[in-house]
Amino acid sequence: MLTTDQARDRAADIVARARTAGADAADAVFAADAALEVSVRLGKLEDVGRSESAELGLRVFVGRRSASVSTSDLTPDSMQTLVERAVAMAREAPEDEWAGLAPAERLLHGAPPLLDLADHDDPAPERLRDLALAAEEAARAVPGVTNSEGGGASGSRSVWALATSTGFAGSYAATGYGLSASVLAGDAAAGMQRDYAHHGARHLRHLDAPDAIGREAGERAVARLNPGRLASGAMPVVFDPRVGSSLLGHLLGAIGGSSITRRTSFLLDALGTRILPHGLSVRDDPHRPHGLRSRPFDGEGLPVSPTAIVEDGVLETWLLDSASARQLGLEPTGHASRGIGGGPGVTTSNTYLDGGKLPVETLIGDIADGVYVTELIGQGVNGVTGDYSRGAAGFRIVGGAIAGPVAEFTIAGNLKDMYANLTAANDLKFRYGTNVPTLRVDGMTVASG
Repeated sequence: MLTTDQARDRAADIVARARTAGADAADAVFAADAALEVSVRLGKLEDVGRSESAELGLRVFVGRRSASVSTSDLTPDSMQTLVERAVAMAREAPEDEWAGLAPAERLLHGAPPLLDLADHDDPAPERLRDLALAAEEAARAVPGVTNSEGGGASGSRSVWALATSTGFAGSYAATGYGLSASVLAGDAAAGMQRDYAHHGARHLRHLDAPDAIGREAGERAVARLNPGRLASGAMPVVFDPRVGSSLLGHLLGAIGGSSITRRTSFLLDALGTRILPHGLSVRDDPHRPHGLRSRPFDGEGLPVSPTAIVEDGVLETWLLDSASARQLGLEPTGHASRGIGGGPGVTTSNTYLDGGKLPVETLIGDIADGVYVTELIGQGVNGVTGDYSRGAAGFRIVGGAIAGPVAEFTIAGNLKDMYANLTAANDLKFRYGTNVPTLRVDGMTVASG
């Protein structure tokens, strides 16, 4: 795989070629990745897979017209053909008054922050196999587990580079490791249930122990056996952190630049107003050391920094790339994302909800009749109106305590009301790209299937 310097030079070279070929401005992305995945099942090796890829994407501007092209053929002849095709396409494209590169004066200059995203460990397939076997073995050892869908371990190394004709050229490397187990409990006569556990980390040494991952998978599957049905009605719904992060995802999607410029967001008029209760905040931290979504600059070459998206319940900012910022008469926020093809979108980095004060036991302690959700099913969320309806599974809450498993029910509400009636516990942990503590939403409608 290329070094970060070589990747940066590749991107800068094709930008220079595009300018020579007649483009008024250009930017380019280079991405390379090598991944190794090992899967096991019932104590035996099932599959070993290795993949490698390298791609380059080029975006060019001729006046207010633009075009994007990409290729995995990185030979010199292919590069020249790519440039010529892109410039020719841009000349025929419709004009877009908002398109363009990020403001040159806003670009990141100087050394990027050191985020420790790349591990120096390079595990052999045998080591990944042993981790996967250990995780599956621990899951199968849980009493009540009767079958296995397998265990898996993976490792990847990637390099990403961006260059623009306005003077930015940067790159960084990252590694990622994952370990998982998925098992079944029960039997065909009485009914079977499956569940899983997974952990991912930038550094191999930061992965949870395989026996802990396996034990969690097994215990989760067994706990779901013999589910009952819920009575329909309005009741408090408590979201396990593993699924509660989706509530934050809907919020972030609603404040992205394209949703605001197109006027397709249920939070369209919410900037500067209270959307969460007092004390709760949503933060984005791209500088978190070895964070799963940390990055030294955004997809347009702008510097990134920790941001309070919601502060003490009040929505403080939209998430804007340069194009949406121009359309709104605002400044880009450093949240641009970039793939190989097309122009920038927006994304967050390590996002989390904090400010929860209550222990989980207190959060649910006054719920006479409610539900604790551990799985969400379907995509029944309307980003324009905020209407929310999803299938779910989990556990009853009776008399302030977790009771037996329940399945085949629907939870419904409106996201504005759900956010306004949100209560957060104090058990926030940083395990994913988006992290939340246990969350409680009062007054949701539950319907049994």
